[in-house]
Amino acid sequence: MRYLWLPTQSPYVNLATEEYLLTHTEEEVFMLWQNCDSVIIGRHQNTLAEINNDFVEANNILIARRLTGGGAVFHDLGNLNFSFIRNVEPHEKEIDFAKFLRPIVGALQELGVPAAFSGRNDLVVHDKKISGNAMVFYENRVLEHGTLLFSTVSNNLVQALRVDPEKFRDKAVKSVRSRVTNISEHLPRPMTVMEFKDYLMNYILRQEGGRQLSQLDEHEVQAIQQLAKEKFSTWAWNYGQSPKYALDRKMRTQGGTVQVVMDVRNGIVADVHFYGDFFFRKDPDLLAQALIGTAHTESALRKALQGIAVEQYFNGVTQEDLLQILV
Repeated sequence: MRYLWLPTQSPYVNLATEEYLLTHTEEEVFMLWQNCDSVIIGRHQNTLAEINNDFVEANNILIARRLTGGGAVFHDLGNLNFSFIRNVEPHEKEIDFAKFLRPIVGALQELGVPAAFSGRNDLVVHDKKISGNAMVFYENRVLEHGTLLFSTVSNNLVQALRVDPEKFRDKAVKSVRSRVTNISEHLPRPMTVMEFKDYLMNYILRQEGGRQLSQLDEHEVQAIQQLAKEKFSTWAWNYGQSPKYALDRKMRTQGGTVQVVMDVRNGIVADVHFYGDFFFRKDPDLLAQALIGTAHTESALRKALQGIAVEQYFNGVTQEDLLQILV
C-alpha cells in the first residue's frame, strides 16, 4: 500500500489525484489531504441547487465536483480528508462504509474520542456528525473517501450550503449547525490539525504494516495537473451538468434523495439527468440514456425499465420508487 500526504490545498488537484491513482495505478493507497475553502459537490448533484451562490462568491469559496455520490460538503483547513483506494473482487463490490471506516473509528477511539459509525455513511460523536463518506467503483478497484471535521469554521459550513428541507423531515433537529461537531472539541488533550494528521497517518501505517510515506513521481504529478486543468477545474464538470429542465421532481428514498430533471418534447423524453446524494455501483447516466426517446407515460417508462436493475444505479432505490419520480 502507498501512503501519501498531498501537499497541495487545491480541490481540483486533490480530486484529480484520486481519479488518477484509482484509474491509472494498481497499488492500494491511503492518503490524507486538505482543501482550501471549497464546496465539494457529489457526482450526481445539481450544483446550483446545493450552494448558497451569493455567499460562495462573496467569500471566494471554490466549487468542485468529485467522482463519488453522496451530498455536498464544505471543506476548509480545519477539515482533514482521507482516501482509501483498494482492489476488490467482483463479489466484493458492495457499498459497505463500515468496513472501510473501522480503522478511522479505531484511531479516534484510541485518542479518547467516542466516535461511532452511524446511518448510511457517517461517523458521529454523541450523535453529532464529524465525518461524511462516499465511494465509487472502477473496474476491480474502489475509492472510499471521507471528511474529518477537526476545527472547521461552522458558520462558513452552514452558510455555504443550501440545505434541502427534505433531509430534515424525519429528524428532530432542523439545522446543519446543530447536527455537526468538531473532533477538537472532544479531545482529552489539545492538538492542532497537523498533529492530528500525523497521528492518523502513523496509526494507519501501524494497522496496515506500512513503513513510510511515499511521494508522487514526476510523471504522476504532470498527469494529475493536466487532469485537474482539463476536467476538475472546468465549468463543464463543476456546473455544466446542472442545467434547467422542464420537469424537476425529487423524492427522499431509503437510499437517499433522488432528483430527476427532464426535458420532455412532444410527449417524448428528450433529455434526462439524475441528481441527489444517493450512492451507485453503475453510472446513472447510462440508465438516463436508456430512457431518452421514451414516451413520458408510466407504461412506456415501466417497459423501458424492464430488465434494468435499478438498485445498481441508485443504491436502496426500487423500480417503483424511480417511477414515482419520473411520472
